[in-house]
Amino acid sequence: MPKLTIEGVGTFDVEKGTRLVLALEDNGGEPLHRCGGYARCTTCRVKFISGEPETMTKAEKEKLESQNKLGEFRLSCQCTVDHDMHVKVLLPLSESGLDDPGKRPEDHVTP
Repeated sequence: MPKLTIEGVGTFDVEKGTRLVLALEDNGGEPLHRCGGYARCTTCRVKFISGEPETMTKAEKEKLESQNKLGEFRLSCQCTVDHDMHVKVLLPLSESGLDDPGKRPEDHVTP
């Protein structure tokens, strides 16, 4: 079972294949996901301290390229936890001024 370390929160065992955005939310990482996990809003952004996935979905790449942000951060809604990872949530709910993070994303990566 992979270990997910959330900067400032702790380290957690996560079932292999879990969407990173859901693993963060379920373990106190407070990610936003205003578009529901469809790679449209970039509010679920994270910085990988270690364990960044080598691959990227087409949707994530297109979104980051369109905003000239490729290489600055990753979208947790487009990543799955399949190995040990250490991440920092860049836009946590508690610092956003919003009442909720957004509609809970589906269990699988979309689109």
